[in-house]
Amino acid sequence: MKPVPASATTASGRFFLPGPTEVRPKILEAQLGPMIGHRGPDMVALMDELQRGLKVVFDTVRPVFVSSSSATGLMEAAVRNGASGPVLSLVNGAFSERFAEIAEACGLPVDRLEVPWGESHDPEAVAGALAGERYEAVTVVHSETSTGALEPIRQIAEVVRASGDALLLVDSVTGVGGAELHADAWGLDFVLTGSQKALALPPGLALAVASARMMARSATMERKGIYFDLVAFEENLAKLQTPNTPAISLLYALRAQLADILAETIEARWTRHRAMAERTWAWTERMREERGLALRVMAPEGARSPTVTAVAMPDGVGAPGVVNAVRERGWVIGGGYGKLKEGTFRIGHMGDHTVGELDALLEALEEVLTTTAVTSG
Repeated sequence: MKPVPASATTASGRFFLPGPTEVRPKILEAQLGPMIGHRGPDMVALMDELQRGLKVVFDTVRPVFVSSSSATGLMEAAVRNGASGPVLSLVNGAFSERFAEIAEACGLPVDRLEVPWGESHDPEAVAGALAGERYEAVTVVHSETSTGALEPIRQIAEVVRASGDALLLVDSVTGVGGAELHADAWGLDFVLTGSQKALALPPGLALAVASARMMARSATMERKGIYFDLVAFEENLAKLQTPNTPAISLLYALRAQLADILAETIEARWTRHRAMAERTWAWTERMREERGLALRVMAPEGARSPTVTAVAMPDGVGAPGVVNAVRERGWVIGGGYGKLKEGTFRIGHMGDHTVGELDALLEALEEVLTTTAVTSG
């Protein structure tokens, strides 16, 4: 029998990966509910309860689609239902680049408006790009998990709306449930998330809200496929059902977690995530000023995600060594992603974590950084 990975034995409250995030035993146990017919009255009652909670999380009066897939599935759905012509992709990291690649894989012409990894887009620059050519859709990542950068989604939505018929397609995988978001008030045409990030659920569910504009566009699309046809999602949700067989056990977990989110309130959840992020940023600053370690938060002030922080290491000190040394002390953090692997580590301060749990992690990280010789090996 193969040994259980060290990460699987990490004590509760010590798993700070930027996804999947730690899931509380209570939520895991909720998955043990009985199987039910997904076209019967029990499913209708379950979906009705889920809709009430999800509408609060997304701050919408629109139906919230529930897909038994990863969030990548709904990224593809966004493109296939939202565009048949040119797409403008706002790229500032690995996952915003993935959104552009998905559009290209769907056969669409894509222009990239790129800024350095870690930075966010200036809405005026977006407006300028939209003025130069007619695009059917704009893709953007709300909270870029690879760098910890937060896009000014509300302002970007305003310039996209002002440009004409282009739809704004938003990946908020590490945003929804942890970063302030108002799907309706901000005019987001399609905003999606995954269950395994700030919602602190097991992987396997994707959730999204589509505007009336998006649904009108979807109704005209001829090659959007079957599995991710948003019109089918909306028609079935009107009956409180899903278009395809749902992951019922995960829906039980979602129900349990939504009850706790509503008890905390979504506003308090946003505040808690912000407090954890600010504690991480302040710790990074202290490491530099008091400990003489040239650490820095990769995203600039004013453009930082409240759910994940990418910390850039001093020259010559390898981030993988830090990640491994922290793991040996019983903690899990994220390594750098893609081209940032060697020079950064990431802290996923999201989900159900508290500032107290984060403080204990930061104490362990400080010990590693100040007492262990780490290399990039």
